[in-house]
Amino acid sequence: MIKKIFYTLFFIGMFLLELQARTVIPFNSNWAFKKGPFSTSAFDLSSTFEGKWQLVSLPHTWNAIDMQSKAIRPGSLGKNERFYVGDAYYRKTFVPTADWKGKRIFIRFEGVNTNTEVYLNNKPLPAKKGENDITFDNSQRNGHYNFVGRHQGGYSAFVFELTSMLQFGVENELLVKVNNEATPQVIPVNHTLFPMYGGIYRPVELIVTDEINIAVNDFASKGIYITQKNVSKKAADIGLKIKVDNKSGKKQAIELVTTILEKDGTVKARHRTAYTLLPQGRQTISQQIPVKNPHLWQGLDDPYLYKVVTQIKKEGLVVDEVTAPLGLRKFELRTGEGFFLNDIKYPLYGVCRHQDRLGKGSALSQADHDEDLAIIKEMGATSIRLAHYQQSEYFYSQCDSIGLVIWAEIPFVNRVTTFEDNNAQQQLKELIRQNFNHPSIYIWGLHNEVYSPSTYTVELTTKLNDLAKSEDPDRYTVSVSGYNVVDHPVNNNADVQGINHYFGWYNGELENKSDKADDVASWAQRISQQFKDYRIIFSEYGAEAIPEDQAEEVGNFGNQWSNPSFFPEEYATKFHEIHWGVISKSPIFLGSYVWNTFDFATPITALNVNPRNYKGLVSFDRKLKKDGFYWYKANWSKEPVLYITQRRMINRGNEITPVTIYSNRGEPTLLVNGNAIKGVRTGQTAVHYIFDNVKLKLGKNIIEAKITQKDGQQLTDTIEWNYDPSYKQDASGPTKSKTEHVGL
Repeated sequence: MIKKIFYTLFFIGMFLLELQARTVIPFNSNWAFKKGPFSTSAFDLSSTFEGKWQLVSLPHTWNAIDMQSKAIRPGSLGKNERFYVGDAYYRKTFVPTADWKGKRIFIRFEGVNTNTEVYLNNKPLPAKKGENDITFDNSQRNGHYNFVGRHQGGYSAFVFELTSMLQFGVENELLVKVNNEATPQVIPVNHTLFPMYGGIYRPVELIVTDEINIAVNDFASKGIYITQKNVSKKAADIGLKIKVDNKSGKKQAIELVTTILEKDGTVKARHRTAYTLLPQGRQTISQQIPVKNPHLWQGLDDPYLYKVVTQIKKEGLVVDEVTAPLGLRKFELRTGEGFFLNDIKYPLYGVCRHQDRLGKGSALSQADHDEDLAIIKEMGATSIRLAHYQQSEYFYSQCDSIGLVIWAEIPFVNRVTTFEDNNAQQQLKELIRQNFNHPSIYIWGLHNEVYSPSTYTVELTTKLNDLAKSEDPDRYTVSVSGYNVVDHPVNNNADVQGINHYFGWYNGELENKSDKADDVASWAQRISQQFKDYRIIFSEYGAEAIPEDQAEEVGNFGNQWSNPSFFPEEYATKFHEIHWGVISKSPIFLGSYVWNTFDFATPITALNVNPRNYKGLVSFDRKLKKDGFYWYKANWSKEPVLYITQRRMINRGNEITPVTIYSNRGEPTLLVNGNAIKGVRTGQTAVHYIFDNVKLKLGKNIIEAKITQKDGQQLTDTIEWNYDPSYKQDASGPTKSKTEHVGL
């Protein structure tokens, strides 16, 4: 079966090989998998390494369930705890055919968490395959594996060349050792803020090229880097840097041809460069291509993409070819004004996104990514902070096509060990080179909430900024503080200062009633005066909302997170109403990002029964959209919104109650049991309507909102509440639902 699949893929690619261009072969099926702990080294082929292996397809993680099932208290993580960290192995056999002789063969992993070692053994490996497992007979092996390469870091792609180690016409076996233990040398250095799901959790591919090729193993990038200058509706100057390898052993005359294609395939511009490749060293060739009257990439309004095709030709034949997207745009963060795209003010309505989801962990399909993007787009968001690590190549590409503006960052988060210097720089270089050509990315994130020891951390963050500017001078850099101290020394070594703050959750007050502590309004006013010359983005704010936890009334709580027994959805809704009300009126914030779009796993947590962070606007399984989701949709989206809040707080003990409605189509009509209610007021923004002192009748009440749009179409929203004085919640505060917290 393995051979059959391989040969099918091989012959599909033969047409391209006949044209002498590269072939890319998906390498994701029929992997054998075995998870530790292993009592002895795998390489002595001991009894622990023999026997049954699970048959899996990629993407795959071994932590999809155990990292999401039960909480682990801080400080208790170990190999024998409730989720597995440690070694695991993947094996796959394949047959390189004789047609590959004279070619270069690479294997590319898009994401393996966290530390990876790759080996190749050229001896045949008999195997018996069952329906769900594979049994290997290791008695015929000589026990020797050839070391191919090592990679540290769970979120960036990496490439190894296999050419010189392959035996053609016979089965070769690839062995991949993966370990997801947190170590002080590799970022992130712990599992605290988010889990490092172990496994080969993104796709793998084989790449077959000519001896002359555009670099495949330049930090797993495309090998071409596209820059754009002087972009306007009249013209744009496109620059290309193309890295080329020549492994033929002799001087070669080539022609490098770059074509810019319109969306319909017609040629917009073309440039040809004759070049003589020497047999030593990687060579970089530059091209400059002027484009007249470009169609600009204008975010969600018009995400127009050209396609750039770069070819190496030898004696008139194409020997290699690489394509990349091109969205012609310029962006600018203007202090005190906001974000401008092609000189047009363009609001950064931002959300943060963790990639994992219930029951799958990080091993996601393209359909999973598409669902997330559809939800984000429905909300009306214009920008995503992809926190706190490099995410799927497919996701970045889809953001290019949709028109979402992206903040991309590395997982230098939460804690400093003083041993992560080299790895942080490596992962930043990988992030930038692998994603250089995505027009949707406007900023590179250097770190998130790292501070001490101060001297070391200042030096490292300065290095990261210098590295980002050397790799990509045309994009912004950002570092993120978890304090409300804008001029913290660690966090002013980048172009932009991101501030994470959770007023009324971790500290401060939701609304300042006592003048004893900051709330978001007083803080925004203060920094607007003190730091008016700084570029500041409100990079995180949010509150936990468990849909089973409901309350009719919520107070002006401070440090609400310290009461993990009860995280009512209503408090989070109030939190978002107040925060966005302030942010939308504060030009000091050039953009803002809600934490988080989706609930996500936190396997080391003291907060909840399940290891979750419930600050998502949408549930972990993407099936339930909380009230906060509709708050932002009403404020941000161009689509009509009419929404009554507190729809899950059904059983109510207050006869007199307010009713809150979100409407972006003007003032709504409220009907309670068929009777129109008078006396509406606006709240934090123009879409926020509150009807005070609404009287409920005993038993079932029908709450209905209506509005007639300008085109005559009517919007309606209807919910039911049950009123009974016996439902009155205790004066000391609402009680927690007896339902255990589960993913909804």
